This record gives sequence, structure tokens and C-alpha cells, in this order.
Amino acid sequence: MTTTLLTRVKSKLFVHARRKSRSLLEGEYASVFHGRSLDYDDLRDYVPGDEVRDIDWRATARHQAPLVKRYVATRKQNLMLVIDTGRGMAATTRSGEPKKAVAIAAAGLVGYLAQRHGDLVGLVRGTASSTVAHDLRGTEAHLELLLRAIDTSTVLGAEQSNLATQLRWVVRNVRRRLVLLVVADDRELDPALDELLRRLHVQHEILWLTVEDADPTAIDGDRTAYDVADTYTLPTLVRLDPKVRQAYAVSVAERVRRTTELLDRRAINHARLGSSDEVVGTVFGLLERQRRARR
Repeated sequence: MTTTLLTRVKSKLFVHARRKSRSLLEGEYASVFHGRSLDYDDLRDYVPGDEVRDIDWRATARHQAPLVKRYVATRKQNLMLVIDTGRGMAATTRSGEPKKAVAIAAAGLVGYLAQRHGDLVGLVRGTASSTVAHDLRGTEAHLELLLRAIDTSTVLGAEQSNLATQLRWVVRNVRRRLVLLVVADDRELDPALDELLRRLHVQHEILWLTVEDADPTAIDGDRTAYDVADTYTLPTLVRLDPKVRQAYAVSVAERVRRTTELLDRRAINHARLGSSDEVVGTVFGLLERQRRARR
């Protein structure tokens, strides 16, 4: 039987997060994105990230372990995955994995957390000239279909990336409030995208993950390195030249600085990923910063 993409995401979560960290991650998601109604339901074990005010101290004393009051949710959240599926995401990241594998791991993890909490998950994906939207639904089967759509559409034969196209689609077509998880290629963010983020941030909550490029000057030996954007091959003698390595490092650092400044200016919490092994820790940190920002 073929292993599903969602099963791989769960396996990564269980292996790298273990039970305690998994509870921390789920508690962090719940504390960030779930509202608090007045309709009391029952009690459950305390999970780090829960509101201290929800602890039932009498029940805790009887149970000899922290218990919190669980409330009936007043509404479901709507999580929209906004994923770059241009050919840039078919390249490799610094771990040697396809960048789309890291994107799927990140989108799958947050989507899984959302689905476990009864939230609806949708997808907006595309390239510089086309956008495809998938409905918001709340089942694991639907999340698996979304992850497969990302996987099958992100190929070297796809068009160039331009996330502004997908974000513009959200601005024009979405009226309800969303949580947007943007998974972006490691590209320069232009002024048009900056303006779109300003408009989106007024209505939606935005989390931003950038999947890092592999460093072509760090590839050892005579392996061929080329840019998937234009298929330009970087000769081995050139890319291994110390001056080229230094110039490339300076260029990347400057692009990261500009991206960081832009996202910080828009008060958008963001992080960078270069490996699927980093996904759990990075997502946890992102959710924690989002929780603190909402206080």
C-alpha cells in the first residue's frame, strides 16, 4: 500500500516531536487560533499553551494533575494554505531535498493541527500566471488531496513563481476572515507584493514560511549545478571560486535582510526552512511568536 503524504507528515511529527512536544505544538495552535466562548463543555488535561484562567483548581486538586475547562467553540477557523508551486519550488533546498517536500511537510503539519481542532483547510496554489483554489473542508482525506495537489503541480516544467498572483487572488475573491499560511520560494519580495500584504493583513492573520535555496557554491565535486528558473549552468570552476562563494553569501544575506524588513514592517511572523527535519521546531516557534503578538 502506498504511503500517503499525510502519513509521512504525521510520522515526521511523531518521530521528531514525540508525545510531549506534540502536545506542546497542538496546545500552541489552539491557544493562537481558537476563540473562547462561554459555553462550558467538560474537562481535559492541561496542555502547555492553555490559558491559566481556564484551569479548574478544584478538579485539579481532586485529580492531582492540572485540568482545564473545555468550552464549545463559537466558530471554526478557516486555514488557507497559500503555496508557491512554480518551478522554483521544484529545485532542491540546502538539505538536498526537493523544496516542495519541505513545503508539503510544513503545510501538512499546520493543516493537520487545524483539522484535529475541527478547523477547515483549503489551498490556493499556482505560478506567475495561473492560480488554482481548493475548497475549505475539514477531513484528513481532503488534506491529503491538497498535499497531493501541491506535489503533482510543482514540477520543473511548471511556469515561473510569483506569489503576488496567488495573494492577489485572495484579495479579490475571499471575503471571510482566514488564517493564511504562506509557503514561499526563496525570492526577492517586490513592492507589488508588499502592497498586497498590507491589504491582506488588515483582514487576515498571516504566517509566512520561506523554503531556502540550496547554495550552489557549497556543492562539492563536479556535480552540475544550474538555476531552474532559466536552466543556466554554473560551471564548477566558477562556483567553487572563493570570491564567487563570498559574493553569493553576501547577496543571499542582503536578500534575507530585505525580506525580513518587509515582513517585520507588515507585522507578519515569519521563518525560514531548509529541511523537513526543521519543520516541527520552526512551526512551533512561529506559533509561539504569533501567540505572543496577539496579547
